[in-house]
Amino acid sequence: MDQRDVITLTTDFGLADGYVGTMKGVMLGIASEAQMVDISHHISPQGVREAAYVLYTAYSFFPSWAVHLVVVDPGVGSARRAIAAQLSHGVFVGPDNGVFSYVMAEEEVEAVVELANPRYHLSAVSRTFHGRDIFAPAAAHLAAGVPIEKLGPPVRDPILLPLPRLELSTRAATGVVLHTDHFGNAITSIGRLLWHGDELSLLPAFRPDAEEHGRFLAQRASVRVAGREMRGVHGTYADVEPGGLLALVGSEGHLEIAVREGSGAERLDLQPGDPVKLNW
Repeated sequence: MDQRDVITLTTDFGLADGYVGTMKGVMLGIASEAQMVDISHHISPQGVREAAYVLYTAYSFFPSWAVHLVVVDPGVGSARRAIAAQLSHGVFVGPDNGVFSYVMAEEEVEAVVELANPRYHLSAVSRTFHGRDIFAPAAAHLAAGVPIEKLGPPVRDPILLPLPRLELSTRAATGVVLHTDHFGNAITSIGRLLWHGDELSLLPAFRPDAEEHGRFLAQRASVRVAGREMRGVHGTYADVEPGGLLALVGSEGHLEIAVREGSGAERLDLQPGDPVKLNW
């Protein structure tokens, strides 16, 4: 198997229809030995920011040569571009709508091209299913070793979403709710938080050259969100009784608002964009 024959898929298609399977069929027709991994097919419909976050949490755990196919494409059939991007860790294929913004903030961008060469499309291109007809063929050809520059001309100005709010002061960090996961944990833009025994340090996310910003005792910190203040930042849900509300450091190093054996997002009626403040 070629080192590039790893393809991940992230979409908002769900699994009730045949869309995901069809894309895999297209890719296997081009790169028959490809190993395909589903990251998620349950992104909220048209949830570009949600897809950007989910991709950000997963891509670095794959080999640096993996190809990441993302189809969350509310602008399909419009003038929006189809692109492929070679980054310092991974190759990314999908619509030019900002879905790669968070990984582009973390990694060096080596090349971005528009998927304009029809040689690497299916022979007939639907106006409503570019995932099948443009993105899947491009991902498969890249995985099979086709150089990225053959897929089309360079793109100098890929669409980038504003990075999540993270404001830092001497003893505080202010961010927003980024994402609510399947368990109802409200994941915030305050991160990455790193444990050092009983202390935490903050290494600002989406800023790869950032230096450590503050170190503090986790039990003395406080978190304010939705008019509630929580004392201490925890390392595990089991630090509180069932039904207890808590702030903790999640698996990605971001501050989360959670309820043990419940939903923090539902308890506090949290939505993406709601402000959160960590004081220490």
